[in-house]
Amino acid sequence: MFEIIKSGGWMMLPIILCSITAMAIIAERFWSLRRNKIIPPELVTQVWKLSRDNKLNDVTLRQLKDSSPLGCILAAGLANSHHGRKFMKECIEETGRKVVHDLERFLNTLGTIAAIGPLLGLLGTVFGMIDIFSSLMLHGSGNPAALAGGISVALITTASGLTVAIPSLIFHRYFERLVDEYVVIMEEEALKLIDILHEDRKTF
Repeated sequence: MFEIIKSGGWMMLPIILCSITAMAIIAERFWSLRRNKIIPPELVTQVWKLSRDNKLNDVTLRQLKDSSPLGCILAAGLANSHHGRKFMKECIEETGRKVVHDLERFLNTLGTIAAIGPLLGLLGTVFGMIDIFSSLMLHGSGNPAALAGGISVALITTASGLTVAIPSLIFHRYFERLVDEYVVIMEEEALKLIDILHEDRKTF
């Protein structure tokens, strides 16, 4: 493996750095975007019971806000529920935008790696081909085996760039879809709480 990396030349360095960064982001996102962490089950039911029993105070709301992204959204709505349904909904939407921004953290970087990986590989191949043709100009083409070997070495960076880019693209799309799914669920849960608090829905 080290010999392959060494054969690829100095352009292998940014490709390896991209690979390490992509793996770190993927691992971090898998840990941070766990469903139970983002959308705790039965959270709306628990909040409704606390509201019904008049146990929602500043301390409880602060704990709810820090508990999860969904809890943060619900806490924003509950803190302003006495201002009416419309204002409560606006506060939830504003907080929701901040929560979504946090959920999408590092995804832009992962998408960038997916985009530049093949370009870095292609650039390394171009540099390699330039070296090959420069060698041909100086020494001629008397050794076809050496020429084929030089081309093989030049293509190592392209293969490496694609190896980094393809998984990065797959996971970037996966995490984007996952965040979209969480956003829809959190929106439904928040609207459910609004309806319950303002008695638009009599039963839960």
